[in-house]
Amino acid sequence: MRTTGLYKRFGQQIAVGGVDLVVPRGSFAGLVGPNGAGKTTSLSMVTGLLRPDAGTIHIDGFDVWLDPVAVKARIGVLPEGLRLFERLSGRELLSYNGQLRGLPKREVEQRAEELLTVMDLKDSADKLVVDYSTGMRKKIGLSAALLHNPAVLFLDEPFEGVDPVSANTLVEVLQRYTASGSTVVFSSHVMDLVERLCDWVSVMSRGQIVAQGPLDQVRAGRSLNQAFLDLVGAGRDNDGSGEEGLSWLGSSRA
Repeated sequence: MRTTGLYKRFGQQIAVGGVDLVVPRGSFAGLVGPNGAGKTTSLSMVTGLLRPDAGTIHIDGFDVWLDPVAVKARIGVLPEGLRLFERLSGRELLSYNGQLRGLPKREVEQRAEELLTVMDLKDSADKLVVDYSTGMRKKIGLSAALLHNPAVLFLDEPFEGVDPVSANTLVEVLQRYTASGSTVVFSSHVMDLVERLCDWVSVMSRGQIVAQGPLDQVRAGRSLNQAFLDLVGAGRDNDGSGEEGLSWLGSSRA
């Protein structure tokens, strides 16, 4: 996957300012950055959910905006704040997604059963999605994104609000997926998680890519968290004024 000169403005604010993002095929890639860095906006443009003001995006050799049908057949997406059809059961949701993708009914049923089992949702398969917990929603959402066996999977904060047991299940599934040669791109601000999972990292700050490459190259002998803080310039502009401005915090009351 590659973007060139990706640009998006909202009013007077430049959300993404000429991003050249590269993700090698077969990578488990992390897109990291502080809140407001442009991660979600970038992924929305890459996956065809938001039209860029300028720039090009290619996935598996296809232009996202010139060949949208070909691209959408090759990608799976789990966006942040995913809205699901809540009055369907988990099994019905997967069946519906499979029909939208044009998969044969028998194949959809087989894949759905396997995904429900692996995601530990078998006992909840016939419950309405509206009654699912946050972790269960993330797992059924990931199942729907994987159902058609995409070449590239895009995940925006996939572990946000997920309990450790569900998170472990998601990690195991994603690692099996990349081991088969497929690509995962996920955004996160949890450096420990990215460091544990990813072999490729892109760091965003203020709408720009400030570093990208293999994990060890980006870390350069540091922890990823320290490398991230150094790259985004955390704490360089306040000169301790934050401490002075909070001199009242924790002071005793008369």
